[in-house]
Amino acid sequence: MTNEIDRSSPELEATLARLTDRILSLRARIGHIALLLASVGMFVLVAALLATEPTLPARAQWAFGAMLVVALSWAGYAVWVLSYRRTLLAFHRIVAGRMAVAFTGLFAMATLIGGLVTGSRAAALAAGTGAIFFALSCALLRQAHRRFTELQGRRASLEREIG
Repeated sequence: MTNEIDRSSPELEATLARLTDRILSLRARIGHIALLLASVGMFVLVAALLATEPTLPARAQWAFGAMLVVALSWAGYAVWVLSYRRTLLAFHRIVAGRMAVAFTGLFAMATLIGGLVTGSRAAALAAGTGAIFFALSCALLRQAHRRFTELQGRRASLEREIG
């Protein structure tokens, strides 16, 4: 059996429609629902801690504020993907990759600066861990860009064959 499709056939148009109209897979939906629940849970816990501990040092309050922004960002991302419900041709992975790079970079820089200011070994260890996560998120972002480019090329090729 061959995968070749006659360029002028309605079968090609049906194939393109199937590629672009697919809904998110069950696995992707469950993953994004889990992300939504985890980020909302994180937001609630950190907000409760921040609200019930008004005597926290300013550094801790700023750190908790940053954690709230991160949690809300991931929750917003999950809602966006879940509400769209169709495949996003890997664009959602680019958005998630950019967020991951930004947040891990912020964490690594903050812990590095904190370690330099305080001389804390724990902060230096956290900065090292943040640097590892930053490198991993950069690699995942590069992979997402490659996949997005590949899918866009495939889509353009199919559209040329139809049009």
